[in-house]
Parts: sequence; structure tokens; C-alpha cells
Amino acid sequence: MTFKNDFLWGGATAANQLEGAYNIEGKGLSVADAMPGGKERLNILASPGFDWTIDEKKYVYPNHFGIDHYHHFKEDIALFAEMGFKAYRFSIAWSRIFPQGDELTPNEAGLNFYDQLIDECLKYKIEPVITISHYEMPLHLAKVYGGWKNRDLIEFYVRYAQVLLERYQDKVKYWMTFNEINSATFFAGLSQGLVPSNGGDDKTNIFQAWHNQFVASAKTVNYGHQLNKDLQIGCMSIYSTTYSFDANPVNQIATQQSIQEFNYFCNDVQVRGAYPAFTERLHKKHGVKAELLKITDEDLSIIKSGTVDYIGFSYYMSTVESKTGEGVEASGNMVLGGVKNPFLKESEWGWAVDPDGLRYALNDLYGRYQVPLFIVENGLGAIDTVDNEGLINDDYRIDYLRRHIKAMNNAVEDGVELLGYTPWGCIDLVSASTGEMSKRYGFIYVDLDDEGNGTGARMKKKSFDWYKEVIASNGEKL
Repeated sequence: MTFKNDFLWGGATAANQLEGAYNIEGKGLSVADAMPGGKERLNILASPGFDWTIDEKKYVYPNHFGIDHYHHFKEDIALFAEMGFKAYRFSIAWSRIFPQGDELTPNEAGLNFYDQLIDECLKYKIEPVITISHYEMPLHLAKVYGGWKNRDLIEFYVRYAQVLLERYQDKVKYWMTFNEINSATFFAGLSQGLVPSNGGDDKTNIFQAWHNQFVASAKTVNYGHQLNKDLQIGCMSIYSTTYSFDANPVNQIATQQSIQEFNYFCNDVQVRGAYPAFTERLHKKHGVKAELLKITDEDLSIIKSGTVDYIGFSYYMSTVESKTGEGVEASGNMVLGGVKNPFLKESEWGWAVDPDGLRYALNDLYGRYQVPLFIVENGLGAIDTVDNEGLINDDYRIDYLRRHIKAMNNAVEDGVELLGYTPWGCIDLVSASTGEMSKRYGFIYVDLDDEGNGTGARMKKKSFDWYKEVIASNGEKL
């Protein structure tokens, strides 16, 4: 293996999916707190009648409890340390710091929690890697301000980010501004707070929201660099390697355009500092009223100056594009869609398992942008069972991760600069797309079901000891 000695092996989570404690010690409600659990979660949020109202008589809200990491973080981080984590990627809940999002002063009780969490990581020499906004904007900003389409959110976000950067600049080196910012291509409710009832079905609003986020991100990067030149502030997006179903030029062009829209658009703005040449084509494709977009020369100057230091990205699957529809079968992927790849197997949730696609992704991103890369999410969501002896034998997860780590190594040998690897959901947590606990990713099992029943006890899976050895050997022992 060719991973460098300071390679950041670790794991990743998000505040809204594991912390719980959704309404204590001054925390305000977030958009995640208003998302019902279950496989219909995204369909509910996309329905015309959904207005971010919490209806506990009608729905279950698993994010309210998560896995109660808020009260168990010392136990959980001790388990991460036992595995040998070099880094722990987590997010800070915006509504725990600014409960409504538009206050002038932060909630000290919320900051105190993250003081303890960060110090607990540092006690074990675990590098904190913090996402400033991870699908958990204050609900007030979505309901009252209309989400990220409102330019007022730039000021609110930057104020929030500055509080974090000032407080933790000497303890936290690696930051990311927005989680999976390009997810709004398919569903804007998670990252932009936009649903049909507040304009989420109008692509003009989606592109305006993106622009506002680009400005907020660039301002944050500039502020962080002025504050402390050692801070590394990155962007974060989903990357899905996309293949054409066949050699038909129609499908080849469709594939290229799909890649530009999903994998490049947001990265181009945040890494290169300017909108790409194909932006006008995207506007036309989606019926965006470009003349209504509020984009100033000052905004563009800020975006140009506030480019990120690295690209963090999630990689779970590849997709296949077909416009001709000849000889294809629909993919089981309910998130990204596409058609089945006859050469790959799919997970229980229809996600194509494609380690070689990760090598492709790493080479593609590094070749295009020439900045360091950081795989901050990767993993296999699966139904894990506890056997009669109390063991969780998740060999399928070990196989998935082993193959992806080998692909990472191949990409490093190809010349890619890779900072680290933090597999997603290193401890079981609530799924973002479905609100389920049964869709598990972790090395650590948490005894809770989809309705929140269970003891909450933590148990090591077989993959726990396997990953511990991977880290100890710097990837040599797989």
C-alpha cells in the first residue's frame, strides 16, 4: 500500500442523525427535526402539502432521539479511539448554536457541548474534521425566510461560521462549509430548506439558493484564512461515477452532460472560483429565469477570492445513463435513479456496488481540479442481525470496504493526492434519505429499531476489529 504516514483514517457522522437531544439546553428545531421517518420520507417532503410542520400524531421522528450521542459521546469516541481513528468527521448543529438562525449572539450551552466533544477527540489524538452545515439548518430559516433562496441567509450563515472558526481555530484544522451541496439537483429540502410549499419546485429558486451558498462559503473561506493561515477549508459534494449504457453517441452526450451537472457544477464554482461555461445550458434545461437571479459583481468577486483548499466528497455508488431506453432495466436506486448496470451488483437499497468507480472518481476529480481530495463518506447500508451468540458478522461490509480501499490505493498510485478516508456512519445512526435505523453502516451496532425501540446499547460488529487492523497497518492488512 502507498498511503502516506499521516493518512487520516477514521469515520463520519452528522449531528442531526445521531445526537438526539433535539430540544434541550437551548437548541432550536432544525429542518431534520421536521422530517418524518420511513421509506416515504423524501416523497412526503416533496408533496405539495408539506410545510415543515411537525405532526407527531401522524409521523415518527427518529432524528429527535438519534442514538442519543449527545449523552453518550464519551463512550462513542472511546470506541472510535479503540479502533485507532486518526480523524473523526462530524457536523455541528446550526440550531444548537443559533436556535432560530437569525440571532445576533450564540447559545453558549450549545457551544459548550462541542467544546467537550472536540476536547474528547483531542484527548485521544483524533483530528476533528467539521462540517459547518450538514442537512440541519434552523427550521425557522426555512419556514419564515423561505430557505436558502433568501439572501439574508448569507449573513446568518457567515455569522454562525465565524463563531465556530474563532472558537475552534486552535483545535480544528479541517473544515467543510456545506455537506453534499449538489444534492439539491435531486432534492433541495435537505441542503437548501426548499420544498414545494416554499418554492422548492422552481429551479430558479434552487439556482439562487446555490448562489447564496457559494457566496456564504467563499466568505467563510476568506474569513478562516485571514483568521488562521493553517486552517484547511473544503467543499463537500456527492460524486457518482456515471457511465453511458452503450456507445450510442446520444447516450454518450447525455452522460457527459449529466456528469457536468451533478459532479462538476458546484465543485467548479467552489474550487475554480467561477461559474462553468455550461451554466447557461443548465439554466435552459431547467427553465431557470436567469434574469431573476440576484447575482452581483461583488458576489462573483467574493466567489473568485474564496476558493476552497480541498474537495471532500461522498462516494457510494455509480450510475448508468441512457436516453435511448433500448434494452435497459430501471435501477433500484431511489435517490439518483438511472438504469441497471449489468456488470454490477446492487445493495439492498438498489445502490450499485462499484469500487472501480471510486478509482475513476478520484482520478477524475484530481485531474480536473488539482487540489487534495478527502473521501469523507463511503460505506454499505445493510440490514445487520445479532446472532444467538450476540455477534454481528458483517462480512459483506468488510468485503465492500476492502475493495474500496484497494481502489483508493490504486488511485494514489495513479498520482492522486488523498488526505484521508472516513467511512460513513462509523456508528449506526438514522438514515438521511429514509429516516431508518435498519439501514446500518457502522462498525458499531446500536440497539434501536426504526421506531426508536431498544436499549441503545453499543456492540462491536466483526468489521470493528477488521477496521482496527486496517488502520494499525496503514492499509496494509485488508
